[in-house]
Formats: sequence, structure tokens, C-alpha cells
Amino acid sequence: MHKSSIIVPLVVALLGKYLLNPSNAADSVTAEMPKYNVLFIISDDLTATALSCYGNDVCHTPHIDSIAERGTRFTRAYCQGTYCGPSRASFLSGYYPHATGVLGYKSPRPQIGDRATWPQHFMNNGYHTARVSKIYHMGVPGGIEDGGDGADDPASWNEKYNSPGPEWKAPGIGETLESNPDGKKPVVGGNTFVVVEADGDDLVHSDGKTAAKAVELIHELRDRQFFLAVGFVRPHVPFVSPKPYYEPFLPYSKMVLPEKLTNDWDDIPKPGINYKTSVNMKMDIRRQKKAIGGYYASVSYMDAQVGKVLHALEAEGLTDNTIVIFTSDHGYHLGEHDFWAKVSLHEESAAVPLIISVPGRRPSVCHSLTELIDLYPSISRICDLKIPARIQGKDISPMLDDPNYEVRDAAFSVAPSRKGFLLRERDWAYIQYQEDASGGIELFDMRNDPLQYANLASDPKYASLVERFQSDLTNKLKEIRTNDLNLK
Repeated sequence: MHKSSIIVPLVVALLGKYLLNPSNAADSVTAEMPKYNVLFIISDDLTATALSCYGNDVCHTPHIDSIAERGTRFTRAYCQGTYCGPSRASFLSGYYPHATGVLGYKSPRPQIGDRATWPQHFMNNGYHTARVSKIYHMGVPGGIEDGGDGADDPASWNEKYNSPGPEWKAPGIGETLESNPDGKKPVVGGNTFVVVEADGDDLVHSDGKTAAKAVELIHELRDRQFFLAVGFVRPHVPFVSPKPYYEPFLPYSKMVLPEKLTNDWDDIPKPGINYKTSVNMKMDIRRQKKAIGGYYASVSYMDAQVGKVLHALEAEGLTDNTIVIFTSDHGYHLGEHDFWAKVSLHEESAAVPLIISVPGRRPSVCHSLTELIDLYPSISRICDLKIPARIQGKDISPMLDDPNYEVRDAAFSVAPSRKGFLLRERDWAYIQYQEDASGGIELFDMRNDPLQYANLASDPKYASLVERFQSDLTNKLKEIRTNDLNLK
């Protein structure tokens, strides 16, 4: 029998059923609406420029790239705090750092009271929420060595797991790169540039354990609706990974450093000189190149762990009903302007990779301005959950269908330790230190000077633009602080 002789009568019968009783059609549509799981993957201290899907042709990240191949890759996504604590507290609570006053390494819970965090909002709507490793702030390497909860928020999760690892104490070939010009300093802990080509396999280290636990949870939760948050600590220092991940970047001498501009710091205000530089870290060219190689090896190791989690999702048949989000808490300098690490409000530190893959949505690249704080309302909307009116992010879910859709004229980020503020428009980046600008100002033409070499803030030709940005910043801070927290 021809297929049409079966299909056509069936379609006619169904249409007749719904035409006779339109409520049947509504019920059917409701029943067939996808019930998405959420897999949120976050890396620590990751610059987008280290990912091959963002254009890096030295460091290959095939597993993160695979998320971009079926999702929306955002090219102008920004964190709200340029180091771990305030950034994570912000996008998880739905409030900007200056709304809650969480400008350091603390949980936002005392400030937000019984208001639901992003994962808690999903828990309250029937999702099983689970955390593996660093989602809220945890100290790296100290907190990972100890295996504790850090600044975690227990109310956000039905279950939680930590992933202790040896970090800089891992056996292998190690070198301290920072403040070690004579090479006599041993491998040390703390927030220090250290490279360890480690013995053993992936499971020796925190991220390998995190991937293994995430794989286990995906299997256990395959028949439940879940919000699974998976936090990888690499490439945060120390740059520790199993030896095979270093091989593509050896010898380190072949690593290419960013262009260095003579007198580059002359037009940067003192608070704008980053806390880690090639100068104060006493890193010569050899050590700088090894730092890049060590960072890339850590990224490659982290990417391999992402691949294990994605493979588990596919193996359990969950790819077609799970939203996958990949991002980082902030960016990272790899020698640009002779700066290293985070904290700065320059592009390398404030911008983050952000990829959102929703089953059935076409892959795309979106250049609209977005913020990490937008994840809470956007993923809620996609999952058909009510967006709490109080939260300060914006719904960017329409960008997944139309990458030209825009919700912001400017992205906003802060560097609390520098008392710095960033307003990043499509064509301009405005940075101000101190609310009264007494610490200095930076203004960059991002269309013609994307590497931010020429600070135009003192050029009379741009005086009116600077004045407008100062007004915009004042208004933004006033808006942020006007909320139901009743904070002064």
C-alpha cells in the first residue's frame, strides 16, 4: 500500500478532530511543547580568544566548538565583574554587583534573602538541580586542594559535589614563572603563574573528576527534568594538566606573544594598569611564551572534559531535549598590553565566551551586546518558566532565532578592586575609575582601534562623548541600585 493512502486519511481525521473541538489542538500543542533539561558548563578564567570557534588556530577546542556548531555563539558577551566572586554572584542571583554589594568572594545569599537564585528558580519549578565543582566562588588552587564548598549556596541545589585535586602539588615537571627571574624558586601555590606537566591521567585532577561525576549524574537523571551545573577550574592558574595536553604547544618557544606597543601604558590611568604585568611578575620572553603554552594546554584539557560530558548526554539520548550553555566567569589577558590574568576592564578581561545551544534552533553567530546576567531570564523564558520581575538581566532568547535582535545599547561590567566601571557599546568602550572619575578615564574607538591602543579620553574632539558616557554611567548605577533589596 502506498504511504499516502495511510497518511492522508490520518491527517484528515486529525484535522476533523481539532476543527470539531479546537481545545483538542491546544491540548496537543501543550503536550508536545519540549520540556528542556539545562546543562550549564562554566570554565574558569577563560578568554574567548583561546577557543578555535572564536578564531584561535593554535589551541584547538573541538568539543566546545561542537556546541557552537549547533548553537548560537555570542561575540559581544560581557561579565558583570572581572574576577570570579562578583561575576558568579551576579549571574546566579540575577543582580548586578553594586545592587547587592557582593564585590568580593562571598555568596549573595545574605543580601538576597529568600529570593530564588537562577538554579533555585528551576528547582522551585520542578527541576532537579545539581552542582559539580565550582559554580559559586571557590578558591583556586586552595579551595580545590581542600575539596570544600567555598562560597556555595546550598539552597540552590538538590545535590552537590566537589572535585578535590592536587593542583600545583601534582607530580610532574613544574616551573614557577612568576617572580622567579633566577629560576631558584620551587613550584608554589596561590594565585601564581605555575606550569606543571603532570604525571598520570585526566582523573588525577579536579576537572577530570568533575567530568566523571557529571557523566554519572546524566545517567542517573536521564528520566528526570534536570538543571545540571558543571564547573571546570581550568585554565585558572596553576596551569596543571596531564603531559599529553602540552605536546601540541612544545617547544614553548614557538608560542607567539601579542604585539607589544612602545609606551603603551603612557595614556592608561594608574588604576588601569593591571595587577599582573610582565614587569611586576618579572617574566622574560621565555617565561611569557611558556605561560601561553601552559594556558593553552589547560584549555585543551578542559575541552576534553567538556567532550566527555557532551558524549554522555548523547549516549543517554538527551541531546534533543537539553539546552547546553558554555561560558566563563570572565576573560583573561595573555600578554596584551603586557597584562596578564583578569581584573582589568579591557576587552580581553571583560569579554567572555558565550554559547547557547537549544534543540531545534538553527546555529548562528550573534554580534548583539549581551551580559552573563541575561542567562537567568533567558533560559527561564526558553523553558517556559516565569521570569521574576525583580531580576536585572534581560531576556536575550529572541537572539537565538534572530541574531540581529538587540536588547542593549551598552554592556556593563565592573572591576571592584580598581573601583572601575565599563560601558561597552558596539563602537565604543568607556572605562571610568571612581564614580566621580577621579581615578581617570579611558575611551576607545572599537571600530578603528579594537586592540585598545589609543585612549581618546583627553582628546577635546571627544569631550561631548565622554560627557555623555559619564551621564550614562551615573544613570546606570542609579538604575542598578534602585531595586527591591532596599539597599542604600
